[in-house]
Amino acid sequence: MKNISILGSTGSVGTQALEVVRANPNLYRINALTAQNNAELLIQQALEFKPEMVVITAEAHYQAVKKALPNTLVLSGEDALIAAVQLPQTQLVLTAIMGSVGLKPTIAAIEAKKDIGLANKETLVVAGEMVMKLAAKHGVKIIPVDSEHSAIFQCLVGEENNPIEKIFLTASGGPFRGKDLSFLANVTKNEALKHPNWVMGAKITIDSASLMNKGLEAIEAKWLFGLETNQIEVVVHPQSIIHSMVQFTDGSIKAQMGLPDMKLPIHYALAYPQRISSNFERFNFLNYPELTFTQADTKSFRNLELAFTAMEKGGNMPCILNAANEVVVEAFLKDKIGFLQMSDVIEKCMQQMDFIAQPTLNNYLETDKQTRIFASQHVTN
Repeated sequence: MKNISILGSTGSVGTQALEVVRANPNLYRINALTAQNNAELLIQQALEFKPEMVVITAEAHYQAVKKALPNTLVLSGEDALIAAVQLPQTQLVLTAIMGSVGLKPTIAAIEAKKDIGLANKETLVVAGEMVMKLAAKHGVKIIPVDSEHSAIFQCLVGEENNPIEKIFLTASGGPFRGKDLSFLANVTKNEALKHPNWVMGAKITIDSASLMNKGLEAIEAKWLFGLETNQIEVVVHPQSIIHSMVQFTDGSIKAQMGLPDMKLPIHYALAYPQRISSNFERFNFLNYPELTFTQADTKSFRNLELAFTAMEKGGNMPCILNAANEVVVEAFLKDKIGFLQMSDVIEKCMQQMDFIAQPTLNNYLETDKQTRIFASQHVTN
C-alpha cells in the first residue's frame, strides 16, 4: 500500500486523485489532505479517507475544521503545508495546489526524500533548475501529472539512453481557437471559462484560453526533460486526443493518446512504475476519424510568445512571468482588466523588473513578491 499526501485535495486534480484512491482502497492510503478555502469539502474528504493530518491554509476556517475533525491533527496557514509533506510514512506527495505557493512545500518534500507527483507546474516555472538539482541530489522521482508532461514521461520510458531531438506539446486552442485580436478585445470571463475539452479550475482555464498554460508547460518541460528552448514546439490539436509527442534523433516520433480525462495521468502517477487496471472509458478510433494539427497563433495569443521569451532568458524571468500572470488572471476573473490587457501587464513586468541571472531561493521569493506588487499597480491604472 502506497502512502500519499495530497496538497490541494479540494481542487480539480485533488478530487480526481481521490476518485482514483477511492476505486483502489487496497493500493493507497491517504496521510494528509490540504485545502486553501473549501473547508466543507475538506471536512467531507477527511471523514471519508481518515488522514493523519489535515491543513486548511486559510486560518479563518481553522476552528470550523478542527471542531468537525476532533480525532485528526488539524493545522492552518501556508507553513503547515510543509508539515503535511514531511510525515514519516508518506511516500508520495501529490502537489495539486495552484500557483507559486507550491514551491516551498515541494522543496520541503524533496528534502524529506518524498517522491513528487507534480501537478503544480508553477514550481518548475519559478525555480525549475533549483528543484531538479535538489531532486537529483536526494534521489527523488518527480512524476508529472499534467496530461502533456505525463504523455512525454510515458513516451520516454525505456528510452533513457536515447537523446531527444524535439518534443511537441499539444494545445486544444481553448475556447478562442482561430479568433483574432479584434474578437479577443471584447471577450468576457464567462466566455473564457468555457473550455471545449477539459474540466478544470478557473485559473488554469483562463490560462488555457490565453495559451499561457501552454507557455508555462513549455518551461516546465524544459526542466523536467533537460531540454533547450529550440527543442520544444507547441502545436494546436483541437481534439485533445494526442496529449504530446517525442521525436528522437532518428526521426521517429512517439505519441501518447487517450481521451481528455485527467484521471488517467493521475492514475499513472500514483501507480508508477506499475500500470494498474482501471474502469475508465476507452478511446475509440472510430469516434475520432480525423486528428488535426495547426500552428499556434502567437500574434493573437501573445502570452505563449512571452513565455518562450522568458524561458530563453532564464534566471528569474520565468518567475516574473508567472507572478505577473497570476495577478492579471485574478484581475480578469474579477472584471478589473481585459483579456488582451493581461499580456500588456505581463510584458511590462518582464521589461521593468530586476533580472537576476542566477537566483537563489530568496531571490525567487522576493522576485515573486515584488512582481505581484508591480503588476497589481498596473492592473488598477
